[in-house]
Amino acid sequence: MHDKPTALQKIRTIANYQFGKGTGKKLFPNNVQITHSRKTGKIRHIYLNKKLLTTLRPTTGLFALTITGAKQITKNMKPQRLWIKIEKEAEPFVTKGKSAFAKHVTDADEEIRPQEEVIIINKNNKILAVGKALLTGKEMKTFKKGVAVQVRKGTAEEVKKETKTV
Repeated sequence: MHDKPTALQKIRTIANYQFGKGTGKKLFPNNVQITHSRKTGKIRHIYLNKKLLTTLRPTTGLFALTITGAKQITKNMKPQRLWIKIEKEAEPFVTKGKSAFAKHVTDADEEIRPQEEVIIINKNNKILAVGKALLTGKEMKTFKKGVAVQVRKGTAEEVKKETKTV
């Protein structure tokens, strides 16, 4: 008979599936705090040092990253996955949570598939935003029209939020 997996084992397994092998332990060290839904009892939010890393989406069973979660992944993962690099003139809009358009994409992880959680960076690999890919990585690099990434949270929004709570 098998032991029931712990919440930490579950979230690490999901992270390995979603972001690539080995991500689970790097994104979720042993000291993460896991909160559960009051209604369903299912895993909802994962925090590290009181900062939200990810939310587990009940509709997909996959994670929605925060800027803090994106930093945790990029700091600890080599090679990088699920990244999109955009040109400088689009940075102010993307950091405020506006969509990233294909014409502004200068490079992208070619393995990206639509609906995947992605991290938007600038040419210096600084994180600008997190969101959901609407195109494949190859399409983002070749298309000149359309939205490449639906941004959920930009770094400019994150800074505002953090200063409000202090």
